[in-house]
Amino acid sequence: MMRIKKILQFFLPPPNWRLPVIVLLGAFFGIGAYALVVSNAVSYMSDDPATCVNCHVMGPQYATWFHSSHREHATCNDCHVPQDNLVKQYYFKAQDGLRHATIFTLNTIPEPIRMHEAGQRVVQANCQRCHDHTNQFVTSGQVTFDHVRKGEGSLCWDCHRDVPHGTVRGAASAPNAPVPVPQSPMPEWLKNLQNR
Repeated sequence: MMRIKKILQFFLPPPNWRLPVIVLLGAFFGIGAYALVVSNAVSYMSDDPATCVNCHVMGPQYATWFHSSHREHATCNDCHVPQDNLVKQYYFKAQDGLRHATIFTLNTIPEPIRMHEAGQRVVQANCQRCHDHTNQFVTSGQVTFDHVRKGEGSLCWDCHRDVPHGTVRGAASAPNAPVPVPQSPMPEWLKNLQNR
């Protein structure tokens, strides 16, 4: 009991600093909670494809997937997230989501949007996982991501360029793409203040 008390006292600020520390921690956690609500963070744990357009720049990709045959059988996560185990799946989602959030927040979104190498590895593995019965190169394991990087093969989308996103090369490929528009996270009192 005495040891726990010592540990707690080590973390407690001096008495004259307690109020400012409490205010700062409250502000920090308040802003953090608001950011989680505004970004609709909980939705990223689901497999709902509409989640992918929370940041709006993925509108063309969502719209082209929505009108493709893949919509009937695969969500965004089925292709773009590892499917071998749950831990790897959520680790990749968290890592990739943090990368996407940083790019979006800093407004460094590339045009056109391209997958990074880790994403390409995952999509290639998932193409092979779903379509292993349709192609002898896939079933024999002759095409792997490492073979492609060595120049000994092609990625699935090197030949199947328009699957499942059509000819999307950037936002101009699908102008005014119909996407679900998330409800504004702005509180009503702030909207009223803004409209004055």
